Amino acid sequence: MLTDHLPRIALAHLPTPLEELPRLTKALGGPRLYIKRDDQTGLAGGGNKARKLEFSVAEALHQGADTLITLGGVQSNHCRQTAAAAARCGLRCIVVLRGHAPATSNGNLLLDYLLGAQVVFSGDRTREAVAEDVAKEQRAAGHRPHVIPVGASNEIGAVGFVAAIEEMDRQLKEQRLNVDHVVFASSSYGTQAGLCVGAKAVGFTPRIAAIAIDSSRAELQKGVAEISVATIRRLGLKLNATPDEVVAYDGYLGAGYAIMGEPEKEAISLVARTEGILLDPVYTGRAMAGMIDLIRKGEFDKDETIVFWHTGGSAALFAYADQLLEGETR
Repeated sequence: MLTDHLPRIALAHLPTPLEELPRLTKALGGPRLYIKRDDQTGLAGGGNKARKLEFSVAEALHQGADTLITLGGVQSNHCRQTAAAAARCGLRCIVVLRGHAPATSNGNLLLDYLLGAQVVFSGDRTREAVAEDVAKEQRAAGHRPHVIPVGASNEIGAVGFVAAIEEMDRQLKEQRLNVDHVVFASSSYGTQAGLCVGAKAVGFTPRIAAIAIDSSRAELQKGVAEISVATIRRLGLKLNATPDEVVAYDGYLGAGYAIMGEPEKEAISLVARTEGILLDPVYTGRAMAGMIDLIRKGEFDKDETIVFWHTGGSAALFAYADQLLEGETR
């Protein structure tokens, strides 16, 4: 494997399943749909960040860290899985979350506390500035902190999705399945960077197509290309990466990050009721809503095959219960 020479620890249940979605395919009238179940990675409820953390936490241990510090939103899947990884490895964990503490602690925030993380809210300051102060305080107290960026989205974490492409490439060959597109949620750029680098390195031909969650197409292309270049360098590959190669759809930003609208609600309900699979309100719900809209608009041919990469996050559903149940008969 391309990543075999890098420090790595086992955190995720791999390989994750690759399953067909026949009822959702029928409900949408084609194309043929499959799903890559990274919601089944197993680390504190699963999610794609377990793949990145296998490399990020290994790097922290390699550097002799005793404390992980990371950043995210109040319902951050990444922070929840970082807290779980820290617990598994006997490390302390501090998560710096955007804004002020909510009135109730549910969803991923509840799990952060249960997993033993110290939770710090950034208030009116940026998370990055607060995390920097927290790291300084930890060093002054005699600890050895290691800061993992938002989403573990740097060249260290992104290699987890280089390995992931190799994994899915094997699955497709085993199933003798030809795929035209891989669709997924892209936010902090690292997942997409790893997928793009891995695809180029192994000759993976399906189109890697992101649904932007909270950034414009230009921003996403620039950010993915930058992390891709750094990832290529870390792996020692002779490849290049440019923004124009990055495929992104940015027409599904709605009212903003973590604000669930009707498209997300429809997607979550449709997938739950046709396939018994739970999406989340922030990432996979928005990405699925985007894919559904693109299918309805004819962006994908009816005779094509698409893999939707489920990046996890269903714990966040509980923080949106009132909105999800609005108008439902109870």
